[in-house]
Amino acid sequence: MRLRLTEFRPRTGPHEHRVVQPRTTLRHTSLTAPDPIGLLLGDHDGLNRLAGLFSFAACSRHTIVHIPLRDGVPPDEGWGERVDLVLAHHTLALRPSQWPALRRRLRGGTPLTARTDEARTARDARTWQTARDRDELRHTTHARTLFLFGSRGVFADSAAAFAHAAGFGPHQKRVAQGHSALMTGLALTQPPGGGHPYEVLVSFKPYPPYAHFRRPGASATRPPRPAAAP
Repeated sequence: MRLRLTEFRPRTGPHEHRVVQPRTTLRHTSLTAPDPIGLLLGDHDGLNRLAGLFSFAACSRHTIVHIPLRDGVPPDEGWGERVDLVLAHHTLALRPSQWPALRRRLRGGTPLTARTDEARTARDARTWQTARDRDELRHTTHARTLFLFGSRGVFADSAAAFAHAAGFGPHQKRVAQGHSALMTGLALTQPPGGGHPYEVLVSFKPYPPYAHFRRPGASATRPPRPAAAP
């Protein structure tokens, strides 16, 4: 997949950081933070681009991937306050408390085009899935942003989950009427002491007006059949 990004090089003191954002907003994608359950709603474009951004993050150990999601079209279902998303490797040691200062410096970026390697992402995901000691996505919410910290394998596995949601979401029943379809979930690390598992549910949802949306395989010109008489 080709990703159209904007690259920033903000500095905090003597340290320079590399931050990338999608060049255009994922307009019909929204995210609420896990408390303990979060919800990500996205159309085909949004879920597909998230698959690419997670794949990019998997291979970019020294890059912060910032995905603004608060500025999109407000969803007509769900719960909680919408948040942005940040992906970063464990090894980068990004502190969420640093983020507001970094975010204020994200101006005057440089256009960047990156290509993801779907075959390599799939291999990394399979390696992670079969590992004996698999790491999970660490998470925290700060400054209206959900931070996900992980490694190459867990980001690759998440990319595969988003690709599945983007590809098979349009085939689900009732999505043509505007209903969302739960496709997968992102398992997150759990706090000590048990309780309800923390996770982010990922659902496919076409954007309104729903008359524009046709399930794959449906005729592009033939009107839908009327309901049969009782």
